[in-house]
Amino acid sequence: MKSLTLLNPAQLGQTITEDYSNLPISLVNDHVVRLSIMTQPYYWHFHPNSDESFLGVEGILVIELEDQIIELYPGQLFTIPRNTLHQTRPKAERSVNLTFEHQDMETVKKESDPKSDNS
Repeated sequence: MKSLTLLNPAQLGQTITEDYSNLPISLVNDHVVRLSIMTQPYYWHFHPNSDESFLGVEGILVIELEDQIIELYPGQLFTIPRNTLHQTRPKAERSVNLTFEHQDMETVKKESDPKSDNS
């Protein structure tokens, strides 16, 4: 039997001071819940084998897609379907969010900014 653990993501986020952290905090069936702290942009990428859901905890997370920009505030949830190219970054100095994804999720990096591509 799994041990029962009560977690407070907002409190946990306050203890992490790294520029970027993507800490697994819970396993749910075949998915992982991660606490993500960002102070800088993450590169353009997609996930071929998993959707990815973001739940805002602190600050504003900017989720940039090829055709739109989402600003995710604390308490808001947004899901990116698999194979959707995206980039995430904090709007201000820092954002904290929970990410829900398949535990074996693959990340494929896009080598250049799709908005500057001519193709």
